Amino acid sequence: MRHRIYGKQLNRTSSHRRAMFRNLAAGLFEHGEIETTLPKAKAVQPFVERIITIAKRGGFTARRRIESMLNDRKIHAWVADPNVPDGKKDNDYFDLPEESEIEFNRYGEVRKAPRLVQHVMTAIAERFADRDGGYTRIVRTGRHRLGDGTDLVILQLVGEEDGAELKGGTPVRRQQANRRAAFAAKLRKGGTAAATQEEAAIAEAPAEEAVADEAEETKPTDAAPESQNDSGGDEAAGGEEKKD
Repeated sequence: MRHRIYGKQLNRTSSHRRAMFRNLAAGLFEHGEIETTLPKAKAVQPFVERIITIAKRGGFTARRRIESMLNDRKIHAWVADPNVPDGKKDNDYFDLPEESEIEFNRYGEVRKAPRLVQHVMTAIAERFADRDGGYTRIVRTGRHRLGDGTDLVILQLVGEEDGAELKGGTPVRRQQANRRAAFAAKLRKGGTAAATQEEAAIAEAPAEEAVADEAEETKPTDAAPESQNDSGGDEAAGGEEKKD
């Protein structure tokens, strides 16, 4: 029976799962975002946020606790690696060290580089100094891993950006709302003019109808004398013929 078992097991032993959480958290703190599967991202998210909360307290005790939760190691050594493309050396989350700050020995091993725990205590803690919880987000990419087809997501640190600034434009819903607001304002602005035009049209309609009625009434009266004159002329012509 599943008694006294906390969290997702992820089909791993406790030691394997702890090591996996440490590696995922270290990669997230170093790069600002990582790509992993959805179950792993959901499982490691509370672990990462707990470390950030402890780092914000500061002090020697907080540092000791973080060292017990993470494996302190050298980070950002890839900045000085010539095999890494320049396009991958840009980071939108942190200020990367200069290449001169990273040193290698004659065997190619990293001799001097920033430390992970120090990076968490300074850069990460200062980044979320004014934020109470919710330091990470899970972004669904819609892609699937080859083989088992599981969902791939991006686990990243929350920044200072807004929703509209993520893609550099106005969201579709906001564009629709703006168009509707502009259309409503146009209707309100042109409502008075349209009302006056309708009133003028309604007032002109009876006058036009009255003029048309008068014209129809005058037409038969004008035609009657003409018919009488025509009949009189015919009678006169007939009388003259009889006299002849």
